[in-house]
Amino acid sequence: MSEQQIAALEKVYETDYEAGQNNIKAFGLDLHNPVFIVSAALTLLFVVLSLAAPERAGEVLLGARVWIQNTFDWMFLSAGNIFVLFCLALIVLPVGNIRIGGQEAKPEFSRPSWFAMLFAAGMGIGLMFWSVAEPVGYFTEWYGTPLDIAGGTETSREAALGATMYHWGLHPWAIYGVVALSLAFFAYNKGLPLTIRSTFYPIFGERVWGPLGHVIDTLAVLATLFGLATSLGLGAKQAAGGIEFLFGVSGGLALQVGIIAGVTAIATISVIRGINGGVKLLSNINMILAAALLLFVIIAGSLLAFAGNVGTTVLSYAEYILPLSNPAGRTDDTFYHGWTIFYWAWWISWSPFVGMFIARVSKGRTVREFMTAVLLVPMLLTIVWMSAFGGNGLDQSMTGIGELAKGIGDESLALFQMLQHLPWTAITSLMAIVLVLLFFITSSDSGSLVIDSITSGGMVDAPVVQRIFWAVTEGLVAAVLLAIGGEAALKALQAGAVSLGLPFTFVLLLMCVSLAMGLHHERKLMRLTG
Repeated sequence: MSEQQIAALEKVYETDYEAGQNNIKAFGLDLHNPVFIVSAALTLLFVVLSLAAPERAGEVLLGARVWIQNTFDWMFLSAGNIFVLFCLALIVLPVGNIRIGGQEAKPEFSRPSWFAMLFAAGMGIGLMFWSVAEPVGYFTEWYGTPLDIAGGTETSREAALGATMYHWGLHPWAIYGVVALSLAFFAYNKGLPLTIRSTFYPIFGERVWGPLGHVIDTLAVLATLFGLATSLGLGAKQAAGGIEFLFGVSGGLALQVGIIAGVTAIATISVIRGINGGVKLLSNINMILAAALLLFVIIAGSLLAFAGNVGTTVLSYAEYILPLSNPAGRTDDTFYHGWTIFYWAWWISWSPFVGMFIARVSKGRTVREFMTAVLLVPMLLTIVWMSAFGGNGLDQSMTGIGELAKGIGDESLALFQMLQHLPWTAITSLMAIVLVLLFFITSSDSGSLVIDSITSGGMVDAPVVQRIFWAVTEGLVAAVLLAIGGEAALKALQAGAVSLGLPFTFVLLLMCVSLAMGLHHERKLMRLTG
């Protein structure tokens, strides 16, 4: 094929991006107009109105959640299934040979560091918060039961582990994988800016640099903010609960907000230092501590019991994944709407943040290696984690040991209640608190870097003041959601994630089409150029 023909084929992705940008510089900020301005204004408006009328704001959020989950439940579930099938197809199809950044590109990070960063950013706080509470909640019927299986039996124990893995296994990582691969491919293979709008260039062409692209990026920023706020709020609740459990200090709203303020300050310093000086270092520390705590729980809770729990988790996940993926004829409303739909919306709202962060650290991997790592490796690690922590919690609940035998009174205490009946409670509980805080920090600073990139038009090194703004804003939104929720703070956090997850679901479905078009184009180029 001639050079002229290759150049003509590549022209599909050519764009004068500089002409498409409309940046203004003021007060040391590189404001991507209007994405930065609109996103910041809407976020601050939410904060002001929520603080002015907290009860009304809480009612509106909860009402929106109920309407969304009842009206669009089938859509969330079906979209999740599509994402899983799409990602699995990319692993086995010939496009899996495409290398992110070009065939000569080399990875920037070692595999251990790469795994640590994507896993810590992906769902660290959530695993700490829910690994004990969720399976025990299903088993004791505090959270409803999957598929209306009666609680308190061996069957319900198996269903609890299977349902928990369903929420934390293939589906969330497929959602992350779609966004991450789309961003990485169009940025590093096609030379487009590292921002959400770029992933739609095959479909919309030059229009992605105009109002349509502004809307897409603004949705991504808002979804990320509220998805992160949900996780940060959970982290604050659990850290406060652990401090109350260990030291007897009240773990109420004041302490939770204080934790958010302190952690946001540390996260801001990490954001200023960047990926190598901040996020990478903290992620590696996180993984070492998490591995140590995991190993302790496995050994202290009995190796034989752990092996049995791994087998039960794997078999139950395989048994229940298809029934739980079917939206037709569901009567388990509390479980289905209250948890599955919430989780899918939460993962979708998190996907711009996790996807962009994974994309930034994944250059040099093939599509097959990338998708296998992002989809399957975290799932295997989650099976081990849930089998250790959730399995121990279920064993205690079944045998009538401690508070977990009564169900879940306070989700933030479930992990500590499980550790209470293992050796070295004070040490392991303190480790758990530190882990939650570190996961909290890595999520906050990773999210700030991502939002910063989106609002600056794809820049990976935007002004420091802008990074600080978003780090502080994330903490502020999390604190406000906790405050307006009052006693129902958890529901307010969930409602925020669901509300922003809905519009972004449509964005992700369209993204699959655009990515398929882009990969097909790249595969054609590879064949033509030899």
